[in-house]
Amino acid sequence: MFGLTTLGLVHTIISLFAVAAGFVALIRDGKITWDNALGKFYVITTVLVCLTGFGIFQHGGFGKPHALGILTLIVLAIAFATGKGSPFGKFAPYLQIICYSMTFFFHWVPAITETSTRLPLDAPLASSPDDPRIQAAIGVCLVLFIIGTTLQIVMLRKRLQKA
Repeated sequence: MFGLTTLGLVHTIISLFAVAAGFVALIRDGKITWDNALGKFYVITTVLVCLTGFGIFQHGGFGKPHALGILTLIVLAIAFATGKGSPFGKFAPYLQIICYSMTFFFHWVPAITETSTRLPLDAPLASSPDDPRIQAAIGVCLVLFIIGTTLQIVMLRKRLQKA
C-alpha cells in the first residue's frame, strides 16, 4: 500500500499515533512532558518510530532519515534527563520544553517528505526529498516550531515567576 513495506506501514501507523499525541499534548497542556500519560505515550511512540525507522531502507542504505532518528533519540534523552535532577539547573524546564517540541518538529520532516513524494498516487506533489516545495513546507514548520517554543517558554517563565 502506497509503496510501503510491512515495516514501513507499521512505522507510519505508530508515527501517526505519536504525532496525534504530541498535538493533543501541545493543545491541551501547552507542552509535551513525561509527567503525564499522554506525554509518556508520545515519548514511547516516538522512540518506536525511530527504532522502526532504522529498518527502513527505501532510498538505499543509511541516510538522512536514519540520522534524524538518531538525533531524535539524543534529543529525547536530553529532554528526559532535564526532569531527573539534571546538571542543567534552573534552565532544565526551558531545555525540556525546547527538546520535546523539537522532537515534535522532527516528526514533520519525514511526514512532509514521504507524503509529498508518494501522494497522490498517480502524480505525487514532489519528485524527490530535495523538491523546493518540500523545503518550503519544512521551513514553515520550522517557523511554527520557533513560534510555538517561544510561546511555551514565555508561559513557563510567567508560571515560574508566580511560584
